[in-house]
Amino acid sequence: MTYDVIVVGGGPAGATAAHDLAEAGRKVAMIDRDGRIKPCGGAIPPRAIWDFNIPEDQLVAKINTARMISPTARKVDIPIENGFVGMVDREHFDEFLRARASRSGADRHTGTYLRIERDDQGSHVVFREKETGDEVRLTGKVIIGADGARSKVAQQEVPGGDKIPYVIAYHEIIESPGKTEHYDPTRCDVVYDGKISPDFYGWVFPHGSSCSVGMGTEDLDIDLKKATADLRKASGLADCKTIRKEGAPIPLEPLKKWDNGRDVVLAGDAAGVVAPSSGEGIYYAMMGGRVAGRAAEKVLATGKAANLNYARKLWMKDHKTVFKVLRSMQDAYYKSDMRRERFVSLCHDVDVQRLTFEAYMNKKLVAARPLAHIKIGIKNMLHLTGLVRPEKV
Repeated sequence: MTYDVIVVGGGPAGATAAHDLAEAGRKVAMIDRDGRIKPCGGAIPPRAIWDFNIPEDQLVAKINTARMISPTARKVDIPIENGFVGMVDREHFDEFLRARASRSGADRHTGTYLRIERDDQGSHVVFREKETGDEVRLTGKVIIGADGARSKVAQQEVPGGDKIPYVIAYHEIIESPGKTEHYDPTRCDVVYDGKISPDFYGWVFPHGSSCSVGMGTEDLDIDLKKATADLRKASGLADCKTIRKEGAPIPLEPLKKWDNGRDVVLAGDAAGVVAPSSGEGIYYAMMGGRVAGRAAEKVLATGKAANLNYARKLWMKDHKTVFKVLRSMQDAYYKSDMRRERFVSLCHDVDVQRLTFEAYMNKKLVAARPLAHIKIGIKNMLHLTGLVRPEKV
Protein backbone atom coordinates (compact mmCIF):
# COMPACT_ATOMS: atom_id res chain seq x y z
CA MET A 1 0.00 0.00 0.00
CA THR A 2 1.06 3.54 -0.71
CA TYR A 3 -0.31 5.95 1.87
CA ASP A 4 -1.37 9.47 1.03
CA VAL A 5 0.24 10.67 4.27
CA ILE A 6 2.49 9.07 6.85
CA VAL A 7 2.50 10.85 10.23
CA VAL A 8 5.55 10.31 12.41
CA GLY A 9 4.51 10.92 16.02
CA GLY A 10 1.22 10.44 17.84
CA GLY A 11 1.17 13.33 20.29
CA PRO A 12 -1.40 16.15 20.02
CA ALA A 13 0.08 17.42 16.72
CA GLY A 14 0.50 14.07 14.97
CA ALA A 15 -2.76 12.57 16.21
CA THR A 16 -4.68 15.69 15.14
CA ALA A 17 -3.15 15.62 11.66
CA ALA A 18 -3.88 11.90 11.30
CA HIS A 19 -7.46 12.33 12.51
CA ASP A 20 -8.20 15.27 10.20
CA LEU A 21 -6.74 13.57 7.14
CA ALA A 22 -8.46 10.24 7.82
CA GLU A 23 -11.76 12.06 8.34
CA ALA A 24 -11.22 13.67 4.94
CA GLY A 25 -10.93 10.22 3.34
CA ARG A 26 -7.15 10.08 2.94
CA LYS A 27 -5.13 6.89 3.44
CA VAL A 28 -3.10 7.66 6.56
CA ALA A 29 -0.50 5.83 8.64
CA MET A 30 0.50 7.06 12.11
CA ILE A 31 3.70 5.84 13.77
CA ASP A 32 4.19 6.45 17.48
CA ARG A 33 6.45 5.23 20.24
CA ASP A 34 4.58 3.47 23.01
CA GLY A 35 4.55 4.64 26.61
CA ARG A 36 6.18 8.05 26.21
CA ILE A 37 4.53 10.72 28.38
CA LYS A 38 5.62 14.31 27.93
CA PRO A 39 6.10 16.48 31.04
CA CYS A 40 3.32 19.03 30.78
CA GLY A 41 1.16 21.11 33.08
CA GLY A 42 -1.79 19.94 31.00
CA ALA A 43 -3.65 23.24 30.56
CA ILE A 44 -5.93 23.71 27.56
CA PRO A 45 -8.09 26.79 26.92
CA PRO A 46 -11.76 26.63 25.93
CA ARG A 47 -10.69 27.49 22.37
CA ALA A 48 -8.96 24.09 22.14
CA ILE A 49 -12.05 22.33 23.46
CA TRP A 50 -14.22 23.99 20.80
CA ASP A 51 -11.80 23.76 17.88
CA PHE A 52 -10.89 20.12 18.42
CA ASN A 53 -14.08 18.73 19.91
CA ILE A 54 -12.54 17.61 23.21
CA PRO A 55 -15.16 15.72 25.27
CA GLU A 56 -15.89 16.65 28.85
CA ASP A 57 -14.59 13.35 30.21
CA GLN A 58 -11.06 14.22 29.08
CA LEU A 59 -10.94 17.18 31.51
CA VAL A 60 -9.56 16.08 34.87
CA ALA A 61 -10.08 19.54 36.40
CA LYS A 62 -11.48 22.98 35.62
CA ILE A 63 -9.44 25.94 36.84
CA ASN A 64 -11.08 29.26 37.72
CA THR A 65 -8.11 31.14 39.21
CA ALA A 66 -4.45 31.65 38.33
CA ARG A 67 -2.12 32.65 41.15
CA MET A 68 1.13 34.46 40.30
CA ILE A 69 3.82 34.15 42.99
CA SER A 70 6.86 36.45 43.06
CA PRO A 71 10.38 35.86 44.45
CA THR A 72 9.34 37.52 47.74
CA ALA A 73 6.23 35.29 47.93
CA ARG A 74 3.92 38.10 46.80
CA LYS A 75 0.71 36.48 45.57
CA VAL A 76 -1.65 37.85 42.94
CA ASP A 77 -4.82 35.87 42.25
CA ILE A 78 -6.30 36.40 38.79
CA PRO A 79 -9.89 35.18 38.36
CA ILE A 80 -10.75 33.59 35.05
CA GLU A 81 -13.88 35.44 34.06
CA ASN A 82 -16.55 33.97 31.79
CA GLY A 83 -14.90 30.59 31.45
CA PHE A 84 -12.27 28.22 32.77
CA VAL A 85 -8.98 26.55 31.92
CA GLY A 86 -9.38 22.83 31.32
CA MET A 87 -6.74 20.43 32.62
CA VAL A 88 -5.81 17.12 31.00
CA ASP A 89 -3.44 14.34 31.98
CA ARG A 90 -1.16 13.68 29.02
CA GLU A 91 -0.92 9.95 29.82
CA HIS A 92 -4.61 9.57 28.98
CA PHE A 93 -5.25 12.58 26.74
CA ASP A 94 -2.64 11.68 24.11
CA GLU A 95 -3.92 8.12 23.96
CA PHE A 96 -7.46 9.43 23.50
CA LEU A 97 -6.27 11.48 20.50
CA ARG A 98 -4.43 8.50 18.97
CA ALA A 99 -7.41 6.20 19.43
CA ARG A 100 -9.70 8.80 17.85
CA ALA A 101 -7.42 9.04 14.82
CA SER A 102 -7.48 5.25 14.54
CA ARG A 103 -11.28 5.15 14.74
CA SER A 104 -11.39 7.70 11.93
CA GLY A 105 -9.45 5.32 9.70
CA ALA A 106 -5.75 6.02 10.30
CA ASP A 107 -3.57 2.88 10.40
CA ARG A 108 -1.74 2.90 13.71
CA HIS A 109 1.79 1.54 14.07
CA THR A 110 3.86 1.35 17.25
CA GLY A 111 7.59 1.74 16.95
CA THR A 112 10.57 4.07 16.78
CA TYR A 113 11.24 6.22 13.72
CA LEU A 114 14.64 5.63 12.10
CA ARG A 115 14.90 7.39 8.74
CA ILE A 116 13.35 8.28 5.40
CA GLU A 117 14.50 6.51 2.24
CA ARG A 118 13.68 7.43 -1.35
CA ASP A 119 13.80 5.56 -4.65
CA ASP A 120 11.89 5.47 -7.92
CA GLN A 121 8.94 3.93 -6.04
CA GLY A 122 8.55 6.99 -3.81
CA SER A 123 9.30 8.04 -0.24
CA HIS A 124 9.56 5.45 2.52
CA VAL A 125 9.47 5.89 6.29
CA VAL A 126 11.53 3.26 8.09
CA PHE A 127 10.82 2.50 11.77
CA ARG A 128 11.66 -0.20 14.27
CA GLU A 129 8.51 -2.12 15.18
CA LYS A 130 8.13 -2.39 18.94
CA GLU A 131 6.99 -5.98 19.37
CA THR A 132 9.30 -7.72 16.88
CA GLY A 133 12.22 -5.30 16.75
CA ASP A 134 12.14 -5.58 12.94
CA GLU A 135 12.60 -2.65 10.59
CA VAL A 136 9.35 -1.83 8.82
CA ARG A 137 9.07 0.30 5.68
CA LEU A 138 5.96 2.31 4.80
CA THR A 139 5.54 4.15 1.52
CA GLY A 140 3.78 7.49 1.33
CA LYS A 141 3.34 10.61 -0.78
CA VAL A 142 3.60 13.18 2.05
CA ILE A 143 5.30 12.78 5.42
CA ILE A 144 4.36 14.83 8.48
CA GLY A 145 7.12 15.00 11.10
CA ALA A 146 5.40 15.37 14.47
CA ASP A 147 7.97 13.52 16.55
CA GLY A 148 8.41 16.20 19.21
CA ALA A 149 11.22 18.39 20.41
CA ARG A 150 14.62 17.49 18.97
CA SER A 151 12.72 15.84 16.16
CA LYS A 152 14.74 13.32 14.16
CA VAL A 153 12.63 14.06 11.12
CA ALA A 154 13.44 17.77 11.43
CA GLN A 155 17.15 17.14 12.00
CA GLN A 156 17.41 14.79 9.02
CA GLU A 157 15.13 16.52 6.54
CA VAL A 158 14.59 20.24 7.19
CA PRO A 159 17.33 22.90 7.04
CA GLY A 160 17.78 24.44 10.50
CA GLY A 161 15.74 21.66 12.12
CA ASP A 162 18.34 21.23 14.84
CA LYS A 163 18.58 24.93 15.78
CA ILE A 164 15.75 25.70 18.20
CA PRO A 165 16.25 27.23 21.67
CA TYR A 166 14.95 24.91 24.38
CA VAL A 167 13.72 25.00 27.92
CA ILE A 168 14.35 21.74 29.76
CA ALA A 169 11.16 20.89 31.62
CA TYR A 170 10.75 18.49 34.51
CA HIS A 171 7.68 17.66 36.57
CA GLU A 172 6.37 15.19 39.08
CA ILE A 173 2.81 13.92 39.10
CA ILE A 174 1.76 13.57 42.73
CA GLU A 175 -1.38 12.60 44.57
CA SER A 176 -3.59 15.59 45.32
CA PRO A 177 -3.81 16.52 49.01
CA GLY A 178 -7.26 18.05 48.49
CA LYS A 179 -7.88 21.65 49.46
CA THR A 180 -5.36 22.89 52.03
CA GLU A 181 -3.94 26.19 53.23
CA HIS A 182 -1.48 26.20 50.31
CA TYR A 183 -3.25 24.12 47.64
CA ASP A 184 -6.55 24.69 45.84
CA PRO A 185 -7.72 22.08 43.28
CA THR A 186 -9.38 24.84 41.22
CA ARG A 187 -6.32 27.13 41.08
CA CYS A 188 -3.10 27.03 39.05
CA ASP A 189 -0.02 28.44 40.79
CA VAL A 190 2.73 29.96 38.64
CA VAL A 191 5.94 30.62 40.58
CA TYR A 192 8.30 33.30 39.25
CA ASP A 193 11.25 32.76 41.56
CA GLY A 194 14.92 32.53 40.60
CA LYS A 195 15.50 29.91 43.31
CA ILE A 196 13.12 27.60 41.44
CA SER A 197 13.99 28.66 37.88
CA PRO A 198 16.49 31.40 36.96
CA ASP A 199 14.95 32.10 33.56
CA PHE A 200 11.48 30.54 33.37
CA TYR A 201 9.01 29.53 36.09
CA GLY A 202 7.71 26.75 38.30
CA TRP A 203 4.14 25.49 38.38
CA VAL A 204 1.59 23.69 40.52
CA PHE A 205 -1.27 22.58 38.25
CA PRO A 206 -4.15 20.50 39.69
CA HIS A 207 -5.25 17.39 37.81
CA GLY A 208 -8.21 16.33 39.89
CA SER A 209 -7.03 13.39 41.98
CA SER A 210 -3.42 14.24 41.08
CA CYS A 211 -1.29 17.32 40.49
CA SER A 212 1.59 18.34 38.22
CA VAL A 213 4.45 20.12 40.02
CA GLY A 214 7.42 21.17 37.92
CA MET A 215 9.65 23.80 36.42
CA GLY A 216 11.60 24.68 33.28
CA THR A 217 14.92 26.33 32.50
CA GLU A 218 17.42 26.89 29.71
CA ASP A 219 20.26 26.61 32.26
CA LEU A 220 21.69 23.11 31.92
CA ASP A 221 23.52 23.43 35.26
CA ILE A 222 20.29 23.61 37.27
CA ASP A 223 19.36 20.53 39.31
CA LEU A 224 15.79 20.06 38.07
CA LYS A 225 14.86 17.48 40.69
CA LYS A 226 16.14 19.61 43.58
CA ALA A 227 14.33 22.69 42.25
CA THR A 228 11.11 20.70 42.00
CA ALA A 229 11.61 19.31 45.51
CA ASP A 230 12.06 22.88 46.77
CA LEU A 231 8.90 23.92 44.95
CA ARG A 232 6.95 21.04 46.47
CA LYS A 233 8.16 22.01 49.95
CA ALA A 234 7.27 25.68 49.45
CA SER A 235 3.82 24.65 48.20
CA GLY A 236 3.10 22.31 51.12
CA LEU A 237 3.28 19.25 48.85
CA ALA A 238 6.50 17.59 50.00
CA ASP A 239 4.74 14.69 51.70
CA CYS A 240 2.35 13.85 48.84
CA LYS A 241 2.92 10.49 47.17
CA THR A 242 4.81 10.71 43.86
CA ILE A 243 3.08 8.86 41.02
CA ARG A 244 5.58 9.42 38.23
CA LYS A 245 8.44 11.70 37.12
CA GLU A 246 9.11 13.02 33.61
CA GLY A 247 11.51 15.36 31.87
CA ALA A 248 11.99 16.60 28.30
CA PRO A 249 13.09 19.59 26.21
CA ILE A 250 10.43 22.12 25.19
CA PRO A 251 11.16 24.37 22.18
CA LEU A 252 10.45 28.08 22.52
CA GLU A 253 10.74 29.44 18.99
CA PRO A 254 9.11 28.37 15.71
CA LEU A 255 11.52 27.18 13.04
CA LYS A 256 12.14 29.48 10.10
CA LYS A 257 11.28 26.63 7.75
CA TRP A 258 8.89 23.73 8.34
CA ASP A 259 9.32 21.68 5.16
CA ASN A 260 11.97 20.30 2.85
CA GLY A 261 10.27 21.46 -0.35
CA ARG A 262 9.84 17.87 -1.44
CA ASP A 263 7.78 15.53 0.74
CA VAL A 264 8.15 16.45 4.44
CA VAL A 265 6.39 19.04 6.60
CA LEU A 266 6.76 19.48 10.37
CA ALA A 267 4.12 19.97 13.06
CA GLY A 268 3.93 20.67 16.79
CA ASP A 269 7.08 20.66 18.91
CA ALA A 270 9.05 19.47 15.89
CA ALA A 271 8.28 22.86 14.31
CA GLY A 272 8.97 24.71 17.57
CA VAL A 273 5.42 25.91 18.23
CA VAL A 274 5.40 26.23 22.02
CA ALA A 275 4.48 29.67 23.33
CA PRO A 276 7.32 31.72 24.83
CA SER A 277 6.79 33.08 28.34
CA SER A 278 3.97 30.65 29.16
CA GLY A 279 5.34 27.42 27.70
CA GLU A 280 1.82 26.54 26.52
CA GLY A 281 2.00 23.85 23.87
CA ILE A 282 -1.06 21.60 23.59
CA TYR A 283 -3.34 23.98 21.70
CA TYR A 284 -0.56 25.21 19.42
CA ALA A 285 0.59 21.65 18.73
CA MET A 286 -2.91 20.58 17.74
CA MET A 287 -3.29 23.61 15.51
CA GLY A 288 0.14 22.82 14.04
CA GLY A 289 -1.08 19.31 13.23
CA ARG A 290 -4.20 20.73 11.64
CA VAL A 291 -2.36 23.16 9.33
CA ALA A 292 0.17 20.44 8.42
CA GLY A 293 -2.78 18.29 7.38
CA ARG A 294 -4.16 21.11 5.26
CA ALA A 295 -0.78 21.59 3.59
CA ALA A 296 -0.64 17.86 2.85
CA GLU A 297 -4.14 18.08 1.32
CA LYS A 298 -2.99 20.90 -0.97
CA VAL A 299 0.03 18.90 -2.11
CA LEU A 300 -2.09 15.83 -2.80
CA ALA A 301 -4.69 17.88 -4.67
CA THR A 302 -2.24 19.86 -6.81
CA GLY A 303 0.81 17.61 -7.04
CA LYS A 304 2.93 20.65 -6.12
CA ALA A 305 5.43 20.09 -3.30
CA ALA A 306 5.81 23.85 -2.91
CA ASN A 307 2.44 23.81 -1.12
CA LEU A 308 4.10 22.18 1.88
CA ASN A 309 4.94 25.72 3.05
CA TYR A 310 1.21 26.39 3.40
CA ALA A 311 1.35 24.94 6.93
CA ARG A 312 3.74 27.57 8.27
CA LYS A 313 1.97 30.38 6.40
CA LEU A 314 -1.38 29.47 7.93
CA TRP A 315 0.00 29.04 11.43
CA MET A 316 2.06 32.24 11.42
CA LYS A 317 -0.84 34.27 10.05
CA ASP A 318 -2.87 33.49 13.16
CA HIS A 319 -0.20 33.26 15.86
CA LYS A 320 2.98 35.14 14.86
CA THR A 321 2.05 38.38 16.64
CA VAL A 322 1.05 36.63 19.86
CA PHE A 323 4.35 34.72 19.91
CA LYS A 324 6.32 37.94 19.33
CA VAL A 325 4.60 39.65 22.24
CA LEU A 326 5.14 36.65 24.53
CA ARG A 327 8.81 36.40 23.55
CA SER A 328 9.28 40.10 24.28
CA MET A 329 7.63 39.66 27.67
CA GLN A 330 9.89 36.72 28.54
CA ASP A 331 13.00 38.63 27.46
CA ALA A 332 11.91 41.66 29.47
CA TYR A 333 10.82 40.08 32.73
CA TYR A 334 12.48 36.69 33.21
CA LYS A 335 16.08 37.89 33.46
CA SER A 336 16.25 38.63 37.21
CA ASP A 337 14.26 38.36 40.40
CA MET A 338 13.89 42.13 40.45
CA ARG A 339 12.21 41.98 37.03
CA ARG A 340 10.08 39.00 38.08
CA GLU A 341 8.94 40.91 41.16
CA ARG A 342 7.85 43.79 38.95
CA PHE A 343 6.08 41.45 36.55
CA VAL A 344 3.95 39.95 39.31
CA SER A 345 3.26 43.47 40.57
CA LEU A 346 2.04 44.46 37.11
CA CYS A 347 -0.44 41.57 37.28
CA HIS A 348 -2.34 43.47 39.98
CA ASP A 349 -3.79 45.65 37.23
CA VAL A 350 -7.35 44.61 36.36
CA ASP A 351 -6.89 45.54 32.69
CA VAL A 352 -3.77 43.36 32.51
CA GLN A 353 -5.72 40.48 34.01
CA ARG A 354 -8.69 40.80 31.70
CA LEU A 355 -6.73 41.28 28.49
CA THR A 356 -4.31 38.47 29.37
CA PHE A 357 -7.04 35.91 29.88
CA GLU A 358 -9.16 37.10 26.98
CA ALA A 359 -6.11 36.57 24.77
CA TYR A 360 -5.40 33.19 26.36
CA MET A 361 -8.97 31.92 26.03
CA ASN A 362 -9.43 33.12 22.44
CA LYS A 363 -5.84 32.69 21.20
CA LYS A 364 -5.56 36.17 19.76
CA LEU A 365 -4.65 39.64 20.94
CA VAL A 366 -7.72 41.57 21.99
CA ALA A 367 -8.35 44.71 19.96
CA ALA A 368 -11.04 46.09 22.27
CA ARG A 369 -10.48 48.77 24.94
CA PRO A 370 -7.67 50.78 23.29
CA LEU A 371 -7.31 52.98 26.37
CA ALA A 372 -6.58 49.87 28.42
CA HIS A 373 -3.79 48.92 26.01
CA ILE A 374 -2.27 52.40 26.33
CA LYS A 375 -2.51 52.25 30.11
CA ILE A 376 -0.85 48.83 30.20
CA GLY A 377 1.93 49.99 27.88
CA ILE A 378 2.72 52.94 30.14
CA LYS A 379 2.65 50.79 33.28
CA ASN A 380 4.87 48.21 31.59
CA MET A 381 7.46 50.88 30.75
CA LEU A 382 7.36 52.31 34.29
CA HIS A 383 7.89 48.87 35.85
CA LEU A 384 10.74 47.96 33.51
CA THR A 385 12.54 51.26 34.11
CA GLY A 386 12.02 51.03 37.87
CA LEU A 387 10.18 54.34 38.04
CA VAL A 388 7.42 52.74 40.11
CA ARG A 389 7.74 50.51 43.14
CA PRO A 390 6.15 47.06 43.08
CA GLU A 391 2.65 47.13 44.52
CA LYS A 392 2.14 45.50 47.88
CA VAL A 393 -0.54 42.98 48.70
